[in-house]
Order: sequence, then structure tokens, then C-alpha cells
Amino acid sequence: MEVLAILIPVSLFLGLMGLAAFIWTLRKGMYDDPEGDSRRILDPQYDDKPKPLRDEDAR
Repeated sequence: MEVLAILIPVSLFLGLMGLAAFIWTLRKGMYDDPEGDSRRILDPQYDDKPKPLRDEDAR
């Protein structure tokens, strides 16, 4: 039972740290544009491995 005297404050501390991190991300605006992220992922402009240009496109 003595272990509860350690586990309860530690769990409360970790929970408050998680809540603080969540509030920090809300204030930084990290959840403002989820629709835009889903559209940008399909945009070829942001492709990591772009396709090579064909000869007709280079002219």
C-alpha cells in the first residue's frame, strides 16, 4: 500500500504534463487546418521523389 503514495502523485503529475502539452499545442494552432494537410499530402508539389522531366516538358 505504500507504493500508492508514490504512484498516485506520479500519475497526477504525468496527467497534468499531458494536459499542459495539449493546451500548448492548441495555443500554437497546430489543429487549425486539418483539411489543408489532407489536401497537401496529395499535391505533387510536395512529393519527396518527383518524377523525372520528359524531353517535351523541358522545352
